[in-house]
Amino acid sequence: MAVEEEGLRVFQSVKIKIGEAKNIPPYPGPNRMRDCYCTVNLDQEEVFRTKIVEKSLCPFYGEDFYCEIPRSFRHLSFYVFDREVFRRGSSIGKVAVKKEDLQKYHGKDTWFQLQPVSADSEVQGKVHLELRLSEVITDSGVINHKLATRVLECQGLPIVNGQCDPYAAVSLLGPSRSEAKKTKVKRKTNNPQFEEVFYFEVTRPLSYTKRQFDVEEEDVDKLALRVDLWNASNLKFGDEFLGGVRVPLRVLGQAGVHDAWYFLQPRENGGKSVKVEELGSLRLNIVYTEDHVFPSEHYTPLRDLLLHSANVEPVSASTANILGEVCREKQEAAIPLVRLFLHYGKIVPFISAIAHAEVNRTQDPNTIFRGNSLTSKCIDETMKLAGMHYLQVTLKPIIDEICTEHKSCEIDPVKLKESENLETNRENLRHYVDRIFNVITTSGVRCPTVMCDIFFSLRESAATRFQVDQDVRYTAVSSFIFLRFFAPAILSPNLFHLRPHHPDPATSRTLTLISKTIQTLGSLAKSKSVSFSAQSAFSLWTSFEFQCKQFKSNTFLDLISTSGKWDQKSIETPIMLKEGFMIKRAQGRNRFGLKNFKKRWFRLTNHEFTYHRTKGEGALCSIPIENILAVERLEEESFKMKNMFQVIQPERALYIQANNCVEARDWIDILTKVSQCNRKRLSVYHPSAYLNGHWLCCKLSADAAPGCTPCTGSLPANIQLDVDGDRETERIYSLFSTYMTKLIKMQEACGSKSVYDGPEQEEYSTFVIDDPQETYKTLKQIVSAVQTLEQQHTKYKRDKFKKTKIGSQEHPIGDKSFQCYIRQQSESSTYSI
Repeated sequence: MAVEEEGLRVFQSVKIKIGEAKNIPPYPGPNRMRDCYCTVNLDQEEVFRTKIVEKSLCPFYGEDFYCEIPRSFRHLSFYVFDREVFRRGSSIGKVAVKKEDLQKYHGKDTWFQLQPVSADSEVQGKVHLELRLSEVITDSGVINHKLATRVLECQGLPIVNGQCDPYAAVSLLGPSRSEAKKTKVKRKTNNPQFEEVFYFEVTRPLSYTKRQFDVEEEDVDKLALRVDLWNASNLKFGDEFLGGVRVPLRVLGQAGVHDAWYFLQPRENGGKSVKVEELGSLRLNIVYTEDHVFPSEHYTPLRDLLLHSANVEPVSASTANILGEVCREKQEAAIPLVRLFLHYGKIVPFISAIAHAEVNRTQDPNTIFRGNSLTSKCIDETMKLAGMHYLQVTLKPIIDEICTEHKSCEIDPVKLKESENLETNRENLRHYVDRIFNVITTSGVRCPTVMCDIFFSLRESAATRFQVDQDVRYTAVSSFIFLRFFAPAILSPNLFHLRPHHPDPATSRTLTLISKTIQTLGSLAKSKSVSFSAQSAFSLWTSFEFQCKQFKSNTFLDLISTSGKWDQKSIETPIMLKEGFMIKRAQGRNRFGLKNFKKRWFRLTNHEFTYHRTKGEGALCSIPIENILAVERLEEESFKMKNMFQVIQPERALYIQANNCVEARDWIDILTKVSQCNRKRLSVYHPSAYLNGHWLCCKLSADAAPGCTPCTGSLPANIQLDVDGDRETERIYSLFSTYMTKLIKMQEACGSKSVYDGPEQEEYSTFVIDDPQETYKTLKQIVSAVQTLEQQHTKYKRDKFKKTKIGSQEHPIGDKSFQCYIRQQSESSTYSI
């Protein structure tokens, strides 16, 4: 979800690898081990949870998490919990990284010390204050000065134990004063509107000049205003601290007025004194990305260069190939390139061109496409994007079964446990491999068209290059479909959305054995040196059975590498797209029934959207996809609940609350995409609910009244290929900008190779340059396009800095920005004088 900023769209995303924790403090009871899990939080909102690692003080998670961040945030936090009795979790420690510090750890494996978790430090949100210093003449003629403090509102307060009933406590702090006053409690809201004013007497000498109050410096430094936010609790433990702010009165300046937003801060010295090293540490790899995307016309020069890549001769001189040459990792270049070419329907000619060039450079047919080249990485990424639902329908049922049954398949005598039987394990492995191999080799009709077209191109290039080797037309395709698609998905099902978490060690070992055996079967076992996995594969079947599998494999490879034979495949079997618990409001199908909120298990397939009392039970309600007319967010004020959205049907709307903002966005996106082609989709909708006989948004009384707000922009119907072309071009620009020194060095290499026709200089040997003149020409165009975009970004940053007003709702004053605010106000006063 993008944030609009004056014609520019800002996207935030984060990719996290949660590695492991170590030195977790032991449990105080007789069983000193802990059952630990880790959560990822945007501020205090949980957006992801790992599996529970039982009985360990050094739990290994090995889980990856990626999400688009749909809102502003201050901290990316990680909490380590111990599952205690009654399945409840108690926090052990946390890691909180400020948004502005995320770039320090970008892409690096980093050990973070766990910090103590206390109610005093768990704060979020902001408060709007207005301070005014005024003079009051008493009956006796003495001039006193009063500070009027107006607490206007708060936004984004944390929800404590499912509720937020906030109030503010305001006090004036100084050497001898501590006056506390409280606002009224605002029930059931974390965005309270207070609009209350408090007066404090400030009795000290002041000089009065030109109707302005010039407060003496030494007195101002001694006074400050303290505003604390509390959650009014009915529990015996008392009210919970939500955050506070301390405002020195010197912010009043000569004008005697101060109006600003503040970030709430933790309470000073509120936490317990715990030695940090006693809580252990957590290994994380964080990649936070913020894309600033300009209007499409700004990207035309660079985008045209990229999309023309397939037509450049030689292809090594193309813009896309040069990106792969200068990037440190080919994967960096492959991800945005594939998404861009898929978006514009040019992925097949591009991959065909770079694959043909790679095949022509390959000397041994046994090593074809075995390296981590740009070709291999681009095909991998294409299969991930275009083939995700193909994997779901092909592998997910059997993978779920393997992870649930926990049957041992260990056939290495060295690793065999005493209670296990080698023959039984061998039969278990054979059974699983047979089933998986059969579902793969009978799934050719469902292979996505774009993958078939690419495989056809690989097959033709390989067969033309190595005409003597009759098997190369199969190995060229099997090296991708088996070795880089199905086998990795079996090995790590969580990375391909086949399972929610990384499997336990025993199941992981089973999946490893199955994956290796499938690789062997798929690669035709041509290698003369037979590995352990190959020996295992041969030992599971007779020679005749193995030949039958080779025949089935070849038939499957023939089918998926025949271009134009199959149209876009329609999958009749329902595909599970997303499922999970959410809270729904009764739809009012019974006119006199209570419209209360209940927790239900929701399930979305390409056929219907259903909810159930719990997972595995029959559906309580089924909504056919063709009956979904729109999916939109529901304004928070409708039910005083966050993260709500509505699924609009012909007769009524289903109101649903997701568990967090990321999950709400994911559900809205996938429901919108799967229903995008419905002929009766709405163009307008009601952003608020129909309550008490009228729509809260437009106040119309008819429940069938047409909507008052345009529906959000249309999305492509293809779920996998929902790509923003301008955003991908912006990412490619960022890569070129990062590796600009390599672009310059590559230009030097072209000049050196053109002038000096001899042994290649060592510093330029890493670049593949087939045509120096054509490559230099492309490089010159790339540098020009990148520099033009660089100027646009510089201008945007400069203009944004000039317009940034510290203390505004968009840029509240924080612990590090107070001095900037004072300086900004000082400069503003100087300018006005």
